[in-house]
Amino acid sequence: MLIRTIEKFLRQHDMPATKFGRLAAHDPRFVLDLRMGRIPRAATQERTEHFMNTYTPAETDLNHAQ
Repeated sequence: MLIRTIEKFLRQHDMPATKFGRLAAHDPRFVLDLRMGRIPRAATQERTEHFMNTYTPAETDLNHAQ
């Protein structure tokens, strides 16, 4: 299930759900909507999975985590 994968990603990268939604789906409510039962279209799911598979934290994110 996509939401489980996203939740794991959010924990691993200490990323807020709204930031993930903006970056992955251009929708800050994306994760909240998934939590509420939204079923994404195939293209949106593929784009989201691609984002997670290719994500590299920016240097500013790395400095913030320290």
